[in-house]
Amino acid sequence: MKELTEAIGHITSYTEWIMLVLTIGGGCFLVFYSRFKPYLHIKHAIDVIRGKYDHESDSGQVSHFQALSSVVASTVGLGNISGVAIAIYFGGPGVVFWMWLTAIIGASIKFYSCGLAILLREKDEHGNVLGGPMYYMKLGLKQYGRPLAVFFSIAGLVGVLPAFTANQLTQSVVQVINPEQYLSLGEFYWKLVIGVVLTIITIFVIYGGLKSIVKAATAIVPFMVVLYMLTAVYILATNAEAIAPSFKLIFTEAFNIQTATQGGLWGLILLGIRRAVFSNESGVGNAPMYHGQSKTNQPVHEGLVAMLGPFIDTIIVCTITALIIIISGVYIEAESNGIALTLSAFEKLMHGFGDELLMVMIICFGISTLFTYSYYGTKCLNYLAGPKIGKYYNAIYIISIIFAAVASVDLVVGLIDLAFALMSIPNMIAVLWLAPKMNLAMNSYFNQLKVKHE
Repeated sequence: MKELTEAIGHITSYTEWIMLVLTIGGGCFLVFYSRFKPYLHIKHAIDVIRGKYDHESDSGQVSHFQALSSVVASTVGLGNISGVAIAIYFGGPGVVFWMWLTAIIGASIKFYSCGLAILLREKDEHGNVLGGPMYYMKLGLKQYGRPLAVFFSIAGLVGVLPAFTANQLTQSVVQVINPEQYLSLGEFYWKLVIGVVLTIITIFVIYGGLKSIVKAATAIVPFMVVLYMLTAVYILATNAEAIAPSFKLIFTEAFNIQTATQGGLWGLILLGIRRAVFSNESGVGNAPMYHGQSKTNQPVHEGLVAMLGPFIDTIIVCTITALIIIISGVYIEAESNGIALTLSAFEKLMHGFGDELLMVMIICFGISTLFTYSYYGTKCLNYLAGPKIGKYYNAIYIISIIFAAVASVDLVVGLIDLAFALMSIPNMIAVLWLAPKMNLAMNSYFNQLKVKHE
């Protein structure tokens, strides 16, 4: 396992620099290319989610709110609660600043990529819309798009496996409940048991198809987000005097080379970008697969709705989680990272029962993520081999849950980082290439909107 982890890390060290240039460099280009227009219409995005501009005749399978809920289900949970803990463990509080910056830039990527998923999509023989990176590559880039779409889909088969979610879910249950005290099986076998239970639960939902997944995510996510926010606000309110110093620490440490354990300041920046991408998936291409199914014919609507994702999961949820970890101080002498660090912070600041409450939320977030990612993988295999073969992806997906439950967190994080980097490269090339098409749609829509308001 150690050798495999090191090998994956070695490969990732080359691919992530390409991802860095395309995601941050490309994202900055899109921000200025759009002339900040999407950022000035956030209120309009909320009106779209509320259904103010819905038309029954529009193509698509899910509502704007359902698409956003499903995407947020896969990012708000363990990507934020655990991912930010990993970032602070390795890079200190300053890494949070670089996560913020990446999220703000990433919002423009979400606007363009998810808008393109509506602008360039097709229908299958049953009349269902097919949208996502592989389709806007195929339809928008013609002969150049096919190789990029195939590369993206192959990387996606690995990138959307539930490795991180299953691993961290299992770790949280083992740490909080400590089942070994009730029955002496050994930690490995308890993790195996938990993995099997997660597998059974996942089977019941994912074999129900897209509507079943969306229904489950829409029901679980809003309630869990509210519960997590209320719990976090309570913790911060009872430690209000430490909030300002924590923010100060984030800003001062962001440019402190000594806070990064590897690679100096650039290492710190890269760590922040990597964890932010892991948190909100901007540029990776997962979100357009869901938003591409939305019931709308207006790409600007979906682009604006998708922009809310990075703000919800990174700017809000990640920041709150980071403040709790920093205030608790558990990261300073921690021996383990990931979900274990966040659990320790909640336990310390909520006097003994915070970890148990967080574990319940983690389970709900994690299970909703397991449902969502199965759909992403099925779409990738559908594109590569057709629906008759694509449906078998769920079998691979289910088996991987058990493997991830017993694997090390370093191996799991390394594998997902590599896959996300490989997905980002073809996706960002396509998004940047097709940005003029989205800009035409954006300018036309906002001009019409301006005329209506005059």
